[in-house]
Amino acid sequence: MTRILMIGIRASELDYSKLPPGLDEAIMTERIEAGFGATIDAGFDAVSCLIGSSPDGAAAEVREALARDRFGLVMIGGGIRLVPEYTEVFERVINTCSAESPGISFCFNTSPETTLDALRRHVQP
Repeated sequence: MTRILMIGIRASELDYSKLPPGLDEAIMTERIEAGFGATIDAGFDAVSCLIGSSPDGAAAEVREALARDRFGLVMIGGGIRLVPEYTEVFERVINTCSAESPGISFCFNTSPETTLDALRRHVQP
């Protein structure tokens, strides 16, 4: 079974002024936890890696996660990719994954609720 590293920004680090109205830390925390729970419940072998919004810190956190285990797929959350202010974080995450795990595959969700769809495009539990 393919082991999956699921990378997203911690809800406490998000800039809610850049996200749709009505979202706050409590709602995002609940959605992130529910999305990860659904992934495990669906039978995927996944590890959560919630990172900060600093490019250097994010790269270090991802590097540490990749050093602890071997992964065949990285799922990167929409919060990293869809907010222009996090572009450098997104670049650092991609480059760190590529450098630490050459040949690793990537998939992308658009929200915690689309995680299973993103994973199923690449692997089956």
